[in-house]
Amino acid sequence: MTYTMEHINPGARNYFLQELRSELEAILNYWIKYVPDNQQGGFYGKVDNDNIPDKTAAVGSVMCSRILWAFSAGTAITGNPAHQEMADRAYAYINDFFIDRQYGGVYWSLKPGGEALDTKKQLYGQAFCIYGLSAYYQLTGYEAALQTAIELYRCIEQYGFDNEKNGYIEAFARDWSAIGDLRLSAKDNNERKTMNTHLHVIEAYASLYSVWPDPSLKERITNLLGLFEQYFVDHFHYHLRLFFDDDWHSKSARRSFGHDIEEAWLLQQCAEIIEDKALTELFRKLAIPITNAAAEGQDKDGGLWYEFEPAENKLIREKHSWPQAEALVGFYNAWQLTGEKKYYQHCLDTWAFIRQYIRDHEKGEWFWGIYEDYSIMNEDKAGFWKCPYHNSRAMLELMKRINE
Repeated sequence: MTYTMEHINPGARNYFLQELRSELEAILNYWIKYVPDNQQGGFYGKVDNDNIPDKTAAVGSVMCSRILWAFSAGTAITGNPAHQEMADRAYAYINDFFIDRQYGGVYWSLKPGGEALDTKKQLYGQAFCIYGLSAYYQLTGYEAALQTAIELYRCIEQYGFDNEKNGYIEAFARDWSAIGDLRLSAKDNNERKTMNTHLHVIEAYASLYSVWPDPSLKERITNLLGLFEQYFVDHFHYHLRLFFDDDWHSKSARRSFGHDIEEAWLLQQCAEIIEDKALTELFRKLAIPITNAAAEGQDKDGGLWYEFEPAENKLIREKHSWPQAEALVGFYNAWQLTGEKKYYQHCLDTWAFIRQYIRDHEKGEWFWGIYEDYSIMNEDKAGFWKCPYHNSRAMLELMKRINE
């Protein structure tokens, strides 16, 4: 049995839906108002907490792809022409400047104005572009967007897949040759295979499959689900293993509570999209212990701590915005699977935390996060990593589930 909002007071259901819809609109409207670069084209690469753009900041492919996804998926719900115009803008900018017409794939970043800056091919970046293009095709039916997504999928499979030992290599040079520094960011381990990239490859592949149900793509998704079950999920404590070498030796014991809770619901959804009954059942069962592992990071105020380093017994005492968004969906998903009210309460506690501490009620959108003393982190409001993805997706996903 799957529990639905019919099991909750109708008044509470409607109020929650109204709050989610209002928040979705506010997030999307913020990005329309503050992030487009109307002088140099495309988008500003960085906007600070005071909504002031850095007109010299690099523009990331992940940010633009996430804008494309958020406004494509969001428009399907809001029907707002301004939201579709933003999706159209993101698609045109990606198509005109980020696609490497010589070697295939997507550049990592551009200079303001559209000149290629960092031309490396992070598989994470390729995946998010597929994700955004698939949603745009689903919204518009524009065939060229679908064909670009398929081409990127084939690039990943041709160059990024480890045919000998399975899995996907983290990054390559522009021409898809090997590079020494494969990291997404300075905080990451420099390892060949990472949970984060695999998670977003399967996310992108499942999104593509929903509009292009190709048998070879289904086989790739099935293989990825197997990798998560075999390697990435630690079946002792049910946190995710984050970094691996080529031979699938785990290289870090770090625990990422946000990724734990994101995986708990997202892998289940991927199995459901390809309609594999055995894998769906497996990942529905795994969702509960993984959610419980993530809940170890939920503080008494409802917020989810960022990371824990077991080797040093060190909790990173920061509460970033994106894990809170994933916690909303993950806890709600666990309630749907079990009917246990504690998970629904976890979801409501997270929502209360977001509304009190993460949402910027004065200047819009969500802060990057807060420190232990509740002071605001002075990071991007919009930027290379801070995008309308986790938060808008959480609103959309919860709205869909509540209406089921």
